[in-house]
Amino acid sequence: QVQLVESGGGLVHAGGSLRLSCAASGGSFSRYAMGWFRQAPGKEREFVASISLSSGSTYYADSVKGRFTISRANAKNTVYLQMNSLKPEDTAVYYCASKSGGTSASQSMYGNWGQGTQVTVSS
Repeated sequence: QVQLVESGGGLVHAGGSLRLSCAASGGSFSRYAMGWFRQAPGKEREFVASISLSSGSTYYADSVKGRFTISRANAKNTVYLQMNSLKPEDTAVYYCASKSGGTSASQSMYGNWGQGTQVTVSS
């Protein structure tokens, strides 16, 4: 069972950038596909991005495509989310999650979740 801890959230002005990190422990990180999800106040949690075991495949929500980049460093047991050109509507708690096998945009497929990190984008 892998444990996940997110970091890197904070307050940023619109147009700015942040890089989120998610450190994994307690499992074979390279065996898990990883995903980032977010939940804004009063809204359902939604898919942001996912990456396959070997970084060969990445997927993005349309709302972040071209602005966010997901990557992973298996040697460091870490997955990243580089967020550029941030908008106020990106304000949310961001969660990383892991799943066995291939990537998915469905949060129900992910078995392990971090505690989340707050990202706030001011206008």
